[in-house]
Amino acid sequence: MQYRTFGRLDWRPSALGFGMMRLPVIGGDASKIDEPEATRMLRWAIDHGVNYVDTAYRYHDGASEPLVGRALQDGYREQVKLATKLPAWLVKTANDFDRYLNEQLERLQTDHIDFYLLHSLSADTWHNLRDLNVFRWAEKAMAQGRFLHLGFSFHDKYEVFQEIVDAYDNWTFCQIQYNYMDEELQAGTRGLKYAAGKGLAIVVMEPIRGGFLARPPQSVQMLWDAAPVKRTPAEWALRWVWSHPEVSLLLSGMSTMEQVQQNVVSASQPDYNVLTAEELMLIGQVRDAYHALRPIPCTNCGYCQPCPNGVNIPGVFGIYNEGIMYDAQAHSKWLYSQQKETERANNCQECGECEEKCPQQIEIMEWLKKAHEYLKA
Repeated sequence: MQYRTFGRLDWRPSALGFGMMRLPVIGGDASKIDEPEATRMLRWAIDHGVNYVDTAYRYHDGASEPLVGRALQDGYREQVKLATKLPAWLVKTANDFDRYLNEQLERLQTDHIDFYLLHSLSADTWHNLRDLNVFRWAEKAMAQGRFLHLGFSFHDKYEVFQEIVDAYDNWTFCQIQYNYMDEELQAGTRGLKYAAGKGLAIVVMEPIRGGFLARPPQSVQMLWDAAPVKRTPAEWALRWVWSHPEVSLLLSGMSTMEQVQQNVVSASQPDYNVLTAEELMLIGQVRDAYHALRPIPCTNCGYCQPCPNGVNIPGVFGIYNEGIMYDAQAHSKWLYSQQKETERANNCQECGECEEKCPQQIEIMEWLKKAHEYLKA
């Protein structure tokens, strides 16, 4: 296993961390984890050098943290740094901070959490926690030894990310979505470099974009097959993230022992973080091949906004395009269901105002109908 640096801490994390959100389940029920197999996978990873385990209050409908607590018995807890997350969207009052942390410590069967994150921050959840004096509470909890380091995970625009980084001088780390298809999404490369410049460790989630980059369409697979060096699509994606020196570690949500073993092998190569100029060019070609699959040429410029009827046109088109690009209709349906009902495509009244403003001359009204038909529950 190769090891990296972790911001200002005198500790070296394994290049690969184990994300406990896509464990094997029984009967397709996310809450029914196949505990013997999941335990075997986690312990094998630790035995082979993985020293960072990441879970959260809501993973597997609440079953992940208790599973991790049991799996880390028999001396395994002492071999790893354990990370979990405060469910920021559930916090209504300052009393909830202790309530959730106490429950998580009990679930995890530990007297402390090494890395505690404010989970999935967006502008709304961040401002709520800030106004409830989350930092004052966190300083007290850290002084008591209930958790050792504070960080946050993030899903919003770059400007919100920068605001959060600048709001607190004692962040240890942050967790962002980052992969070769998402250089500009959310925090993106700009956020990666900004946070690292402030001394924060960077934990990367979704390096394989939820597994979608491991299952490429034929047009993309042909490019990988033509490469002089033979690697799986998943290893190409992991190496791209590891090639960024600002990254402290990446998390992989592994569902099978085969995935665990393959990823550990990838993270154990002496040149695991090296890509040549030619290989970076190849990844660029792969990125272009994915983009060529997008049916709607929307650039997210925003000229069509605001819609007089409230439709989030770029948001709908982005979800629809991703479903087609990655052959991921079920996932895109779920993302669509998370949008406000007032922002969905079926609210279009065909006034035509958006089409008059669109510099790409997209037939927006027709595409909204197609997108809603594809995405509706």
